[in-house]
Amino acid sequence: MKVMDANELYDPEFRKLIKSKEPTIIIPVGSLEQHGAHLPVTTDSDIVTEIASRLGKKCGFIVFPTISYGLSFEHHPLFNIDVWSLSLRNFLFDIIHSVKVRLRSQDVIILNGHHGNVEALNKLIKSNRGVGNKPRICSYWHFMEHEFDHAGFVETSIMLAISDKVKMKKAKKGFTTKGLSEKEIQRINKLSTQPGGFPQVTKNGVWGDPTGATKKDGEKFLAEIVRNLAKECQT
Repeated sequence: MKVMDANELYDPEFRKLIKSKEPTIIIPVGSLEQHGAHLPVTTDSDIVTEIASRLGKKCGFIVFPTISYGLSFEHHPLFNIDVWSLSLRNFLFDIIHSVKVRLRSQDVIILNGHHGNVEALNKLIKSNRGVGNKPRICSYWHFMEHEFDHAGFVETSIMLAISDKVKMKKAKKGFTTKGLSEKEIQRINKLSTQPGGFPQVTKNGVWGDPTGATKKDGEKFLAEIVRNLAKECQT
């Protein structure tokens, strides 16, 4: 299908496109934060940008540029650039309002690439502000079977499939929940989302084991995620 990324569309064809139909708009949201010693700090944004692009091509949706900043306070003092929840919500509200008024699109999908953004995005949906239908929030890891991680097997495999910036020689196993009780896992999960909590759980900033990650596995994860997202978004 024709490329539908906004950064490859020009004004005449864009206006022609929105006159012919009411387009579905994807707004990817990522983060800027540490991902161990082997993955770039742009990992969440890189991954969600790739998934959005593949989904847009598969379904004929228009993909807007990624918002590459999110809520990452849990990673302090490891590297993170943080924005306030209200700031992110207001910024997204302005974009969504403009999309619905100027493009006549009533179908907006916020594709989330960072777990720390979830609460803020849910608050955006619960608010009564907006024009027409509320946007849909899709966190991409909900559309795969494998247990998700942070800079572990899943994220590292996906990055190997889409980027040449992975330093596998520096990949080290991080924290895993293997052998822990359900109660202990719940306690650790709660701690890891608190300000500065993530480094208390995993000293090297990795949740999972990236050492066995492969490009082939990354392509499988991407295909599964895009396939399941397409089913969800086309209903």
